[in-house]
Amino acid sequence: MTGSRTPTVRIDSLPESVSRRRPGESIVAIDVIRATTTAVTAAAAGHHVYSVATLDDAQAVAGRLADPLMVGELGGNMPYGFDLTNSPVAVADLGGPGRSIVLLSSSGTQLIATAAATRATTWVACLRNHTAQARALLEVGDSTVLIGAGTRGKFREEDQICCAWIAQALASEGFCVADDETDEIIDRWRGCGVDALCVSDSVQYLRRTDQTRDLDFVLNHVDDVACSYVVDSGRLVDGGELHR
Repeated sequence: MTGSRTPTVRIDSLPESVSRRRPGESIVAIDVIRATTTAVTAAAAGHHVYSVATLDDAQAVAGRLADPLMVGELGGNMPYGFDLTNSPVAVADLGGPGRSIVLLSSSGTQLIATAAATRATTWVACLRNHTAQARALLEVGDSTVLIGAGTRGKFREEDQICCAWIAQALASEGFCVADDETDEIIDRWRGCGVDALCVSDSVQYLRRTDQTRDLDFVLNHVDDVACSYVVDSGRLVDGGELHR
């Protein structure tokens, strides 16, 4: 860690909580099922990934790119004219590197865009790179708020787990846990396995809509990406660039 003041870590949820960001905090956006897993998977494969908040933003960004792939969903439905839904499996099947990707989702990309608009350092993380994300935050040494995107106003279990694992890693290396709520979430998921997320309504949705390949992908791709990602002008870039 750098800096002379002890950095803090806290956990929050839902895109609107960005307005509660405290001065000096960086933001980590987390939407395990499925936007940040899709984004990290695409970036790790070498695609340029642009995260957008609205359909109009998606069209505007796409207009500035050469033959991009339009990837995402709104309310669970793939918008007209899009190439792929918000699916880490579908993106992984593309291989890479390849075409740029414009990513839109109901909650996760809204959170990313809202966070980036504050001009705070905004990271994008999921279970695939939770250790890499913690390592990057330790190197930077900024106080941090981990925000789970949630769905329909609920802080989903898969996002709680990812937030808790990163927060626990930071606390074990000297970050101060900022509030009781964060402490409670860390304790709730301490020592759990990834299968603990299967109680989530998000998991039931994937099963109900025959999208279990995405669920299997999330469960079987944990801590297998050694890179952190930060948002720069709407695009995910290697977080290591902050140190260069």
